[in-house]
Amino acid sequence: MSALKALQTEFPASQILLPETEAYKTSNSTYLAQQNSDIKPAAIFQAADAKDVVKFIQLVSPFTKDEDFAFAIRGAGANPLPYGNNIGETGTTLDLSRLDEIDVGENSVSIGAGARWGAVYDALDGTGRGVSGNRSAKGGIGGLALQGGVSFFSSREGFVCDNVLNYEVVLASGEIVNANAKENSDLWIALRGGGNNFGVITRFNLRTFPQGRFWGGSVYYFGPSFPSQVEALVSELNKPDATKESHLMISAGFSHLFGPQAMCMNQVYYTQEVEKPDVLEPFVSVSPQIDSMNSMRMMTLKEAASEQAAASQQVRCSYMNATVKADAETLKQAYEFYTSSVATINTTTEGLTCSLTFQPYALSFLESSASQGGNSLGLDTSSGSLVSVLLLSYWSKREDDQKIKETMRGVLEKIEQDSNERGTAVSFKYMNYASEFQDPISSYGSENKKRLQDVSRKYDPQGLFQKAVPGGFKIFP
Repeated sequence: MSALKALQTEFPASQILLPETEAYKTSNSTYLAQQNSDIKPAAIFQAADAKDVVKFIQLVSPFTKDEDFAFAIRGAGANPLPYGNNIGETGTTLDLSRLDEIDVGENSVSIGAGARWGAVYDALDGTGRGVSGNRSAKGGIGGLALQGGVSFFSSREGFVCDNVLNYEVVLASGEIVNANAKENSDLWIALRGGGNNFGVITRFNLRTFPQGRFWGGSVYYFGPSFPSQVEALVSELNKPDATKESHLMISAGFSHLFGPQAMCMNQVYYTQEVEKPDVLEPFVSVSPQIDSMNSMRMMTLKEAASEQAAASQQVRCSYMNATVKADAETLKQAYEFYTSSVATINTTTEGLTCSLTFQPYALSFLESSASQGGNSLGLDTSSGSLVSVLLLSYWSKREDDQKIKETMRGVLEKIEQDSNERGTAVSFKYMNYASEFQDPISSYGSENKKRLQDVSRKYDPQGLFQKAVPGGFKIFP
């Protein structure tokens, strides 16, 4: 008997989607990255609840030992890492999209692993509470809550994973356990950044906090102004009295919608109900800008995430990243490397939209992260504020895959070499935006990696989630 046959004997056909069915085609077409929809598993199993996940693990585990069977775990399918949330034709994808129940408590929210953040924000809307989650309503829970995660509120609240009070986990044994500060606390900390290495997470409980409307949006402008925006960003990050209420991201890139010239965008927020706060003024007054695209306004969390989700549609995409200290010359040189390299391909790549995005880890962000029980990421405050350098690329045709990835990897290597020479490089690689050639687990540091390996041996002694779940970033060589 095969793993698929074993599943078919225990579950109704409505939960086991096969390639010839419309339900399979629909489900497999809903990944953010077209590359992951190109992958065709032998079946997609849609669990209805945690007990179904238990039964799935128990049924397929025997076939992972002696046969060529593996599986992938999918939440929303928003991570473009190849095979990170889908599996090839000899395997089955465990789809958690039906586990979408949301329960709002007094100081927390319980979220099923298949829910999307937009539904969470809908549930919280009008309650006077906020939560650290995806900045796009279409994003899923697991990617952020297991790999780090940056929210509108990170300068005040830390990483998304720092806000997880409890993980409900199906272990390799089939046992359902809770991981929190009091129960299985070593597993709790490992899951805060450790990815899909320890079990199937079926429910997340996140802390909520008082939150009203806030001021923010996007400003679009032109390449010559970008270096001055870099200086403004670094100046703000290095202030000894920098506010915890700002969320700043600045980007430069190219889009087929704007032609061959470099375009720039600031996405900036002040997370209190203050109109036109002074701290955002350098980023919203940049001139010249495209006035008709300025979206700065007072908004709710629901509205802010809906705005970012408006641009989300399936495309071919690639992410990669580095981390540097908050140094203006390092970031301006990164911009020069990026624009000169991408200019060689932007007019010959159909549907290309790509950006070099600077996403800060402000000192207050890192301090808040450190105060919430610990995680596995290995970051601290010793180097002051940091900046995540993200290379985000979206395009239309498969034949451009290699060209895009090679160009962007070449840019990244130049940025890393330059920052090393300047003494501004930081080893951390952000898993949410890491490429398959990167090793975020090792970037957490040898002690954290060993701790993750110890937790894996304890809770998954046979290595099911290392060997039978090949996607994602593994913790053993």
